[in-house]
Amino acid sequence: MALIISAIGFYRYIWFISVGYGFSIAGIGVTMLVAFGIWGGLDPLTIVMSALLVVYGLRLGTYLIVRESRSASYRDVGQAAIEHGRTVALPLKVLTWIACAALYACEASPVLFRLSNHAPVDAVGIVGAAIMGTGIILESVADFTKNRFKRHHPDRFCDVGVFRIVRCPNYLGEVLTWTGVFVSGVTVLRGFWQWAAAIIGYVCIVWIMFGGARRLELRQERNYGQDPAYRHYSTHTPILIPLIPLYSVKNAKWLVG
Repeated sequence: MALIISAIGFYRYIWFISVGYGFSIAGIGVTMLVAFGIWGGLDPLTIVMSALLVVYGLRLGTYLIVRESRSASYRDVGQAAIEHGRTVALPLKVLTWIACAALYACEASPVLFRLSNHAPVDAVGIVGAAIMGTGIILESVADFTKNRFKRHHPDRFCDVGVFRIVRCPNYLGEVLTWTGVFVSGVTVLRGFWQWAAAIIGYVCIVWIMFGGARRLELRQERNYGQDPAYRHYSTHTPILIPLIPLYSVKNAKWLVG
């Protein structure tokens, strides 16, 4: 399913990792609901988690499409990405397609393994689902807050609402979402390959989110670094993890190697 949906990246290369990502996760969630609804194995917990994957993916994919169409700055970035994508050789596009689809499948694999292993509902699974739901809500609130703020203050950095907790709450929401998915599977994973898939998916997406947060902060520094209000904000609000006093991207180079 991830291969089928993320193939949209052959139309626009950047969509392998943006729109194709969101809709692939949604497609995986739908597939699990349909397949295990037919074969048997669904229970209230796996129904909720599969549905959360659908909600997460549809919201993200739709948000990215709308943002590309409405935001001039993102249209400029998107146009640059389109031009870059036209220069990417077909073999590299195929490799990107396969790697992305594999990553998306690995990210969602703890839910699949809970279903395929016929695991009972347990406290760890419930906690994982709760963390996942919290992450989706946080990411949604962060995107809504920033969009509304930028409509009224297009030239100012966003420091209201959840942005008072961390400077990148949308990335924090992503990390929480996939932490919840991974946690939900720790009591039901069996054998090397199931553990390998779940760990690879979780570590890779968290690493990507930390790297994305660092790149965003470098861009913010270029745009607002001379603003005293931004300097005060950036030295008093953590980048990504609440209560962890990591304020400067210069001290966060390890996030992306």
